Amino acid sequence: MATPLTLDQLNLASLDEAAALLDGLYEHSPWIARAALAKRPFVSLAQLKHAMVLEVANGGRDAQLALLRAHPELAGKAMVDKSLTAESTNEQNKAGLTHCTPAEFEKIQQLNAQYNARFGFPFILAVRGPRGTGLLKAEIIATLERRVQGHPEFELAECLRNVHRIAEIRLNDKFGYTPTQGHQVWDWQEALAQHTDPGYAELGQLTVTYLTDAHRACARQIQADMLAAGCESAVIDAVGNVVGRYESDSWSRSNHGLQAPKDSKTLLTGSHYDTVRNGGKYDGRLGIYVPLACVQALKAQSKRLPYALEVVGFAEEEGQRYKATFLGSGALTGDFDPAWLDQTDADGITMRDAMIHAGLDVNAIPAIRRDPAEYQGFVEVHIEQGPVLNALDIPLGVVTSINASVRYVGEVIGMASHAGTTPMGQRRDAAAAVAELVLLVEHLATQDGDSVGTVGQLQVPNGSINVIPGRCQFSMDLRAPSDAQRDALEEKVLAGLRLICERRGLHHSLTRTMQASAAPSAPAWQQRWEQAVAALGVPLHRMPSGAGHDAMKLHTILPQAMLFVRGLNSGISHNPLESSTSDDMQLAVDAFSHLLHQLAQEHGTP
Repeated sequence: MATPLTLDQLNLASLDEAAALLDGLYEHSPWIARAALAKRPFVSLAQLKHAMVLEVANGGRDAQLALLRAHPELAGKAMVDKSLTAESTNEQNKAGLTHCTPAEFEKIQQLNAQYNARFGFPFILAVRGPRGTGLLKAEIIATLERRVQGHPEFELAECLRNVHRIAEIRLNDKFGYTPTQGHQVWDWQEALAQHTDPGYAELGQLTVTYLTDAHRACARQIQADMLAAGCESAVIDAVGNVVGRYESDSWSRSNHGLQAPKDSKTLLTGSHYDTVRNGGKYDGRLGIYVPLACVQALKAQSKRLPYALEVVGFAEEEGQRYKATFLGSGALTGDFDPAWLDQTDADGITMRDAMIHAGLDVNAIPAIRRDPAEYQGFVEVHIEQGPVLNALDIPLGVVTSINASVRYVGEVIGMASHAGTTPMGQRRDAAAAVAELVLLVEHLATQDGDSVGTVGQLQVPNGSINVIPGRCQFSMDLRAPSDAQRDALEEKVLAGLRLICERRGLHHSLTRTMQASAAPSAPAWQQRWEQAVAALGVPLHRMPSGAGHDAMKLHTILPQAMLFVRGLNSGISHNPLESSTSDDMQLAVDAFSHLLHQLAQEHGTP
């Protein structure tokens, strides 16, 4: 086995020597690494990886297409006649493509031909996968079947992203680098995903709703993982949150009968472990296990911080079983509404009965409210749940604010009449009015820059193919980085809806179902995340969060800031395709660790 390279070796070598050391990262395209080497010295592999990403991005369309076309087809002719590069041979072998059955080989060949004919370049997939150990053949075939239907521009970008992932894994191999903690975070989440609600388990889908058997199994497993990682305590509280504590240096000293300095305030972190129906494995859960990896490392080093670290797996954030979104984090801020206890789920089970069945004490809920005077702040790591970092090929993003939002359900009322006999100029079509609203929301939000608007539900009650819709029900979701921007967008949309209905001779009703204020990141905590990211040598990208998170609840009592981690598959979330790499998870662990130690230095501990 070759001796692993080092960054010092790469930084000090001549250009020709360094280019030779990086040979084979990009298939038959040595120009990429050679051009990136002009940016030396590199402080991290992550910085080198991004330098190569930039060279491809700036190389132009012709160079990008040439790069893609330099790649062999999966299980293609080059594999059969053994003309693959050593790197490609290793990768296809790890994925089992060198041992396809005749049926599998024929299927892949057919799909390869369709893909190449449609897009003009081969289908490219990092077959060693997000963890680097190899995808299953069934996963590869399913991905090829899905992506052969893609849009040409999307596929070009997706293939380039997979090329960079292939290069990242090859670079890791050259440097003998293993994202050990990233693998651990990955494995924890994979193990937790074995628990899923009945009806979904049989379909191979992940669904964990509040206080089901699967939800309670998740809580027990998180509790066990916290204790195994090194937390001194891990308890399931009165609403089902799992709370682990890694105690401070002063606690440790006192526990050993030594004089201890005054303890600093606790740092609070965590995220949720419930899921949407047929959701992904990393939404929320990443924010539990990244800090837990840091606890595990501190414990292994027998190292304490001058403050306690409290990691919370919030029991409920998604609002899937009961209409009580952010129930878990809300209980910590004192926002648990006792009226929620009488809500019923789809099976008529009250929240109170579900809690009692789970062994929770509803009378103890007020006692779990946190005293802000005992805490420094709240930080949360979360998968981005969007395409921005993925499109930029940047692994981490620092959140500037969680968007303000407002939601409505509404109905437009016109007149149902015969589709064949009613002239176009005399119709009172409720659905056509809502269609106008959809386009208006899209137009106004686009004009607004970083606002977003969605009409996500549309229904024509008792609709018929030959009847003009007399009623149309809809939902509307508006979000913006600030309350003022959201309010301005809301005012324009509502005014536009009134004009649409007046012009068409229709009536409408609206009910506001939710309004949440923006949660801007606390400047000092955002800066700590920025310094942590910069220390890793990866680009600093600031961005708002369009999705709501537990941090927006904790924002009401504590300063907060979030770190986003890039997702794969164009950043899709709330979907089984939600994914991230163990390399990016490792960077999140490294950033979190940097923040912890930076905070310790601020408290006077080296």
